[in-house]
Amino acid sequence: MSLATDIIEQVLSFIRSPEPERFEELLLRVYRNQYSSVLAYKTFCEHLKRTPRTVETIDDVPLVSTVAFKYADFSPASLLPNAQACEFTTSGTTVGRDRRGRHVVPYSEVYRTSALAHLRTMLFPDRVRTRMLSLHPAADLMPESSLSAMITWCMDEFGAGEHIFAADRLRVDTESATDFLRETEKNGEPVCILGTTAAFAALFDCLADRPAHLSPGSRMMDTGGAKGQAVPLTSKEVVALASRRLGIAPDKVINEYGMTELCSQLYDATEFNSPGVAVPGEDRVKIAPPWMRPAVVDPVTMRRVPDGAVGMLAFYDLANVGSVSAIVTEDIGIVSGNRVRVLGRAASGGARGCALSISAFSAERGA
Repeated sequence: MSLATDIIEQVLSFIRSPEPERFEELLLRVYRNQYSSVLAYKTFCEHLKRTPRTVETIDDVPLVSTVAFKYADFSPASLLPNAQACEFTTSGTTVGRDRRGRHVVPYSEVYRTSALAHLRTMLFPDRVRTRMLSLHPAADLMPESSLSAMITWCMDEFGAGEHIFAADRLRVDTESATDFLRETEKNGEPVCILGTTAAFAALFDCLADRPAHLSPGSRMMDTGGAKGQAVPLTSKEVVALASRRLGIAPDKVINEYGMTELCSQLYDATEFNSPGVAVPGEDRVKIAPPWMRPAVVDPVTMRRVPDGAVGMLAFYDLANVGSVSAIVTEDIGIVSGNRVRVLGRAASGGARGCALSISAFSAERGA
């Protein structure tokens, strides 16, 4: 059975005009369609004895670990070829030889709509269009990267004037990036910079002797990712260095929380995008979009725990309509409504429930 077209349209409509009171109803509808159309997920649900006959609330919907994307194919069984389909792979640690998480997104328009809608709220709440600098490769150079897709869409949607991608698969072109920033500094033009933490670390090093002083409307999105750094920068250090080396106000330095397995992202709440939410002196919380519901679950039982308790972060993401919408991560955190505080990664030996949850998929891809 293929993915129902009407479900895709309902999710797109919800993202464009959210109705929070309808979230659970739509999520359960998406779950039933995914149970019918995604063979690996159906097998998993039956293994847990949680099927459409027994799943009555969102808390009953079986959560799939992000680790399981390394073992199973979560694309619809009868997916027809279409120009929108994308296949993204994780850049994180592999399992076995060259095994990476794989997420097939059958209809990239849903991912694009989700990404741009929340970016508009969290990175461009002032509706200012800026010149854009990416410290990450473009989508045509790195088509397997969901981050490349998102950054390319962002630059096309919110950019004004010339923008550049100062990176390829092997390195960040800090010389081109610095030249670009000097030009915008000279012309008094605001600029938006997008990149991983490691890429920003390289840029900050190049600006150590001669910092830039960008226009007050400038901003940046730090997507995390410390690969290649001997001593990774913390998010607080990124904010401080962005102020010292680029002249970007702290409330316009926005950290993103996202992953290949999810089509929606969360962003830091600051006075720039969420007045009254951020508390001075406290660690930042991240805001989920209305079409995603964050939760915390017990790592052994995989059952939801009350808001405010510490546990494994999980997400019910309507934008994941084309694969599996109920995802549990390897991250520890605290949730309060749509606000998430990420505390760190789970110890590899501690997430017993997650290990059990992926065992049903291990044989499928020859683990």
